[in-house]
Amino acid sequence: MESVNKFMQPGVPSGIIIECMATRIVLLALLMWSCSKDNQPITPQVKPLMEAVYASGFVVSEQEYQVFSQADGTLGEILVREGEAVKKGTPILKIKSVLSSARYEQARETYQQALNNKTPVINELTAIAQSARSKMQLDSINFLRFTNLLKANATTRLEYDRAELQYKNARNDFEAAKSRLAKTRTDLETAIKNANNQVQIAEEESGNYTLRSDIDGVVLKIMKEQGELVRRSEAVAVVGKPENFYLKLSVDELDVQRVKAGQQALIKIDAFSNKIFKGIVTKVYPLVDTRQQSLRVDVALQDEVTGLISGLAAEVNIVVQKKETALVVPKQLVQPGDSIWVAEGSEKRKVKIVRGIETLDEVEIVSGITAQTILSN
Repeated sequence: MESVNKFMQPGVPSGIIIECMATRIVLLALLMWSCSKDNQPITPQVKPLMEAVYASGFVVSEQEYQVFSQADGTLGEILVREGEAVKKGTPILKIKSVLSSARYEQARETYQQALNNKTPVINELTAIAQSARSKMQLDSINFLRFTNLLKANATTRLEYDRAELQYKNARNDFEAAKSRLAKTRTDLETAIKNANNQVQIAEEESGNYTLRSDIDGVVLKIMKEQGELVRRSEAVAVVGKPENFYLKLSVDELDVQRVKAGQQALIKIDAFSNKIFKGIVTKVYPLVDTRQQSLRVDVALQDEVTGLISGLAAEVNIVVQKKETALVVPKQLVQPGDSIWVAEGSEKRKVKIVRGIETLDEVEIVSGITAQTILSN
């Protein structure tokens, strides 16, 4: 009883003392277990090892693209429903723009005015030219008469000269009227042609406000409601071919040198839990997205997957290297300078190694040790 009472301090409950003793015993046991674990021999393992690059992205339908508005305005009419099949050139949406309508109407009015001006102006100038021609012909006859009279000494030279001058003036007036008629006709036809060109341009611009499908496919999404404001170059719809899909992925810029077309890919799609699909890298894009610091990579599905929908999230491991029998050690055992500690009896020494495939927590050793080598921490 005396030995027990030595642990009993005044004012301290006996339960707390017993609990502290139990805690010390547990900590001592954990320490002994850790030491025994550290003393266990560590040997390399021979097993399959794969080095992969992580990528994430979405399932995308073939030839999927966004339809952009070509002008500012409002969404005047939705011509198709989501999920509806369309042919190339099928109208999808109509954008209503007051500015484009006013421009088209102005072009039409200018063209119509040019047409209306041509006929009366040409008729007036034609009449002037014909009148000048008639006067020229009359003065020509009169001049010829005075010429004959002068030869017969039946008139004076003054009368002859007056008749000649009158004829020459009439001829000049006719030539001027004829030239003015030809020039005016050319100018009016040019004005009509230019006005018609403006109408064609306005019609073409007006056609841009009717947004059409560029492919034979399906309207996957309408991104605006009828009557909503639409800005130029704003995405308003998505069209694609949902019978075929691929993966549109992003790879961290630090891994871009390790990814190449033709590499195998292991795919996990969130909607298909516990299933891994096979794929292949089909395209590595040559430009890094500076905002996201990532590179776009496209992967084609090699397995047939039913029930795919565009937009499903996916995670992918792109296989860089793979070995069925690799000599593998834990990564934390590899020392700086590519060396590793090996145990030789009660001693240990540092051995130079050559690395192979690496993962987050394991390293393949190509040379320097064998499967029988005992490693040391």
